[in-house]
Amino acid sequence: MKKLDHAAKAMTDAEKVAEYMCQLNHPLQAEMEAVRVIIKQASNKISERIKWAAPSYYCGKSDLVTFNHRAQDRIHLVFHHPAIVLIPSNLLEGTYKDRRMAYFYNIADVEFKREELTRIINALVEAMEQ
Repeated sequence: MKKLDHAAKAMTDAEKVAEYMCQLNHPLQAEMEAVRVIIKQASNKISERIKWAAPSYYCGKSDLVTFNHRAQDRIHLVFHHPAIVLIPSNLLEGTYKDRRMAYFYNIADVEFKREELTRIINALVEAMEQ
C-alpha cells in the first residue's frame, strides 16, 4: 500500500498572488494585472506576496506598495514606505507624512503612466538602499 503524501507542495508567494489575481472579481482586473507586471518588471529587487488581503510588493524587509482593490472605478496603489515622500512626481497623490497614493483609471492610463511608475519604483528602491 502506498503512503499518501499529506504534505501538499506549499505555494510560493508569487503563486499565491497569481492565484489571487485569477480569482479576483474586479471590473479593472486586466488593468490591475498590467500594473502588477510593471511593478514586477521595474526592479529585480522587488518581491510580491499577499499582505493586507491584497497583492503587496516589498524589497528586503521593507514594504513598498500595495493594491487597494476596494474601489471599483480605478486601480488604487498605496505607497507606504516613508521614503516615498522624498520622491517628487505628479503621479503620487496625498500629503500624508509617510505614504502616497497612485490611481489608474483604464488601460490607456496605465500605459500612459508606465514610465513614471517604473521611475518611482526604482527611486524608492534606491532610497531604501541608502
